[in-house]
Amino acid sequence: MHHDIQPADMLSPADRYRELFVDIQTARIFSDSKSFVDCAPRGDPEQILAAYRAEKSVAGFDLAAFVHAHFDLQIVPPSHYISDPDKSLPDHIDDLWPVLTRHPHQHPPFSSLLPLPNPYVVPGGRFGELYYWDSYFTMLGLAASGRQDLLHAMADNFAYLIDTYGRIPNGTRTYYLSRSQPPLFALMVELFESEGVRDALHYLPQLRKEYDFWMDGAASLAPGQAHRRVVRLPDGALLNRYWDERETPREESFIEDLETARAGERPAPQVYRDLRAAAESGWDFSSRWLATENALHSIRTTAILPVDLNSFLYKLETTIADLSAADRGENRVSGLAETFRQKAATRKTAMSRHMWNEQSGAFFDFDWALAAMRRNLTVATVAPLFVQLASPAQAERVAATLGARLLKEGGVATTETESGQQWDEPNGWASMQWLAIRGLEHYGKHELAAEIAHRWLTLVANLYTRESKLVEKYALYKSPEAPGVALGGRGGEYPLQDGFGWTNGVTRKLLQLYPQHAAAGSRAATKKA
Repeated sequence: MHHDIQPADMLSPADRYRELFVDIQTARIFSDSKSFVDCAPRGDPEQILAAYRAEKSVAGFDLAAFVHAHFDLQIVPPSHYISDPDKSLPDHIDDLWPVLTRHPHQHPPFSSLLPLPNPYVVPGGRFGELYYWDSYFTMLGLAASGRQDLLHAMADNFAYLIDTYGRIPNGTRTYYLSRSQPPLFALMVELFESEGVRDALHYLPQLRKEYDFWMDGAASLAPGQAHRRVVRLPDGALLNRYWDERETPREESFIEDLETARAGERPAPQVYRDLRAAAESGWDFSSRWLATENALHSIRTTAILPVDLNSFLYKLETTIADLSAADRGENRVSGLAETFRQKAATRKTAMSRHMWNEQSGAFFDFDWALAAMRRNLTVATVAPLFVQLASPAQAERVAATLGARLLKEGGVATTETESGQQWDEPNGWASMQWLAIRGLEHYGKHELAAEIAHRWLTLVANLYTRESKLVEKYALYKSPEAPGVALGGRGGEYPLQDGFGWTNGVTRKLLQLYPQHAAAGSRAATKKA
């Protein structure tokens, strides 16, 4: 299944280029720290490093010229795609899939790109590789567009990654191998089966491997102890957190992380680990992870047990249980279904005990280091509804809380805090709209689900008719300076990106579910002469 692939060079650019890497990043040869780590060397990396060591002390040495002589910049393809004003929004999205598709033969040697066996869809903009959790939301759109060929290719790519690395990395770059992303493979597998791409049972071995990755070290943990992604609370409850194997600045955000660590008093390696763990969460960055809401250096991701991560792992446990029960093959493990049913039930109990706030009517993250529930409401409260672990009474309360506190003009807000980070006010994200809509539908809250879908589609269509594109995130309420005008999201460590994989995916799927919506007929702005 996975033949003909050269094994990846596992060294990340920082490991491989050592002081050359540090010097390039700290000199800001490129405006975006991600540019250099995505470069492809023009020759043997060891010889390039040796040449640097020999030449750098010579008078008149020019670092920028050296870099351009020895590396090829992986140019982000300009949006050479021109929106056709005669095409509707669903047709526009269908036409974008080929633009966002990459092919394995395009993997340059010694670059940080991890090889894959099949074509894959990237988010777009500066994100020119396969991303883990983005892809699930992208796949919803591929399914709606009838692109089962790409679904099939992506399915085998993710199975390949688990078989090769024992996990699905954050993205297909060597510098992402030290972490994963929200574990949505079980949801992907369900989608593959429902779309007739492949039986879910086919992926049971990979689902179990992914589970082992997330639960590594759990068996020997005493109450009050943590190891990598697992924490055992004093009452014996076992829950998960985000983590990263490294405690150095992220290579793709090197300067940014150095500056963040310098801004506070904490030991830099702790700050780096927490920044990296937040990158594993996909919510990079948010007041959700901060001790002080406007201070990124106060980040404490590894001290927090997130409600959405634990919901997704509950889904993984129930999926393994269901597939094991259905498995009649020779590799069937007796008792496996019962074992995983029990794991899921235990997790559900622990989450209800430590993450459910009756007074607020919502699920909150749990700060295990402080032994206290977090107080900041986030849209992650919908994850237990999405995976159907909430009780009907809890779902009733969450729906009311969501409607009262997080529902905005353009959809569901991420948090109630404006911190300047991108996973905060005023931004809304396609992925979170989908979790909310589906979660509410599971519990019969069709009216609120349809209202969120309506507001989101109206927002996306408004920006599309004005700027002829879909973007990574959106401001959920309009600026007083420009009433009636939808805006792309703001904040974060890089400019707003066009494309955009998961926005296209969720929007396309919603247009399939709500075909009568006015957004389905919206057209791109007419071309300027």
